[in-house]
Amino acid sequence: MSQPSPTNDRDHISINEARVLAQRAKQAQEKLAEFSQERIDAIVDAMANAAADAAEQLAVEAVDETGYGVTADKIKKNLFSARTIHGFIRNMKTVGVIRRFDERKVVEIAEPFGVVAAVVPSTNPTSTAIFKILIAVKARCAIVISPHPSAIGCITRTADLMANAGHAAGAPEGTVNCMKAVTLEGTRELMSHRDVAVILATGGMGLVRAAYSAGKPAYGVGPGNAPAYIESSADVRKAVRDIITGKTFDNGVLCSSENSVVVDEAIAEEVRLEFKAQHGYFLTIDEISAVSEVLVSPQRLPNPSVVGTTAIQIASKAGIKVPPETRVLLAQLEGVGRDYPLSIEKLCPVLSFYVVEDWHAACARCKEILRYGGMGHTMSIHSKNEDIILEFGLKKPAFRIVVNTPTTLGSIGMTTGLDPSMTLGCGGFGGNITSDNISPMHLLNIKRLAYGLAPANAPPELPVAERRLPQAPPLTTASTLDGDMLADRIDAFLATRTDPQGISSVTPRISTKKEPNATESVEFVCEDDVRRALQTGQTILVNSRTIITPAARDLGEENRIFVHAGLTR
Repeated sequence: MSQPSPTNDRDHISINEARVLAQRAKQAQEKLAEFSQERIDAIVDAMANAAADAAEQLAVEAVDETGYGVTADKIKKNLFSARTIHGFIRNMKTVGVIRRFDERKVVEIAEPFGVVAAVVPSTNPTSTAIFKILIAVKARCAIVISPHPSAIGCITRTADLMANAGHAAGAPEGTVNCMKAVTLEGTRELMSHRDVAVILATGGMGLVRAAYSAGKPAYGVGPGNAPAYIESSADVRKAVRDIITGKTFDNGVLCSSENSVVVDEAIAEEVRLEFKAQHGYFLTIDEISAVSEVLVSPQRLPNPSVVGTTAIQIASKAGIKVPPETRVLLAQLEGVGRDYPLSIEKLCPVLSFYVVEDWHAACARCKEILRYGGMGHTMSIHSKNEDIILEFGLKKPAFRIVVNTPTTLGSIGMTTGLDPSMTLGCGGFGGNITSDNISPMHLLNIKRLAYGLAPANAPPELPVAERRLPQAPPLTTASTLDGDMLADRIDAFLATRTDPQGISSVTPRISTKKEPNATESVEFVCEDDVRRALQTGQTILVNSRTIITPAARDLGEENRIFVHAGLTR
């Protein structure tokens, strides 16, 4: 008897669809790669405008389909992707020559990575789809989206309207694609397909690990579990307001939303009172147990049925009566780890609450929290003490440490100067290839034209940009060299290093100081000065205080270029 197939009919359909869409995207990619910057920008503009126009409807569809979050906040996220992020990337050069470094004679040329496989989560479905489509096409990359099974409708709707807008503006057919028969096997097939060049994966750790094991370059983003530290010098009212704002934004479904509050003991009571004043509810020990059972599965994972719901809804499911105006639930804990279920990432308005002796203890506690599911992601500090703020920046295993602002909004660049993005790299701490906020630049390969600056047989020297004045030889007289004059001479030389033919465009400046028995000695000689003298058949008059680079000395003495003051040649 034959063995049953390891995949079912739905898997076969999904796998086949992944193959078809990857091949379709590859054909579009070959055309897209030849487009000019103007054509690409026109397409991206059209897609961004279409997404912005539909921001409200897409938000409604996302909440209706997934049951997660707040419609008004999803509208903000959709507009953040379609307007703020689009505005940030709009003037980026992503075609042809994107940078020149004239002093090093290096030219950088953008090359699209290729077809992007983009996995989009159910927690932020439409805003993430808008974001990934815009940055992919801006980088001249075709894209295939694998939507979360519980958000296929709203993600497909987003992809279709942006694809139509892009096509009307000149994008090739197949530039934007979205799977409709989604299974894990189909997503794996997409990520490992030979026509896919790079993966953008946002989701749970299992999915992120699958992305990294697909054999392709991948940007994977997992859980956040962000701690928020309120230090003794903080503006307590604002700090509490920022934390509640961040935790309730879209009911906490962003992976960078606050998950724990860490408070200095000296202000702990003030902070508690302020949370209560701003409609936070502190759970009793028994209530903590009840909420833990509702919120956390036996595998220590968030319960999907309460993700993105309100504090009132969570309390009701746990059998707890809370005031009707309650915005967040707070659970004071004594530790972090499996024995403290509410110390994990909580994608809803529930915060763990820790009291510590001082900022040193807070530092240790924040590290524990990040290690329990948020390494490399995000945290916040609320403080007026710049020294302590810097210490947290230096020592915390998080790559976005936002200061006096909500982690949720600060991390994505909505309330800070960080690059606006809906995909946040966690770097080496989180097992990611980058710690950046992802942008079109991460979907480009960079080619470099590098012109020769020195002959192959010349003695090694530092790169032009790193050359420094060598130490002067010991002075033989009590007189000193004019420092300002020498600095001017070197600055003038380096500022006009070479012309396009590699010939020095400056003439060694002649000293106005006069040595006994000699005049017009120069203060500084480099290799280019010697080469110019060779080309023009001249000599260079030096004295005991002239500074000569090693390469210049070797070349000059070999060709008898130097004439020493007081001596004949």
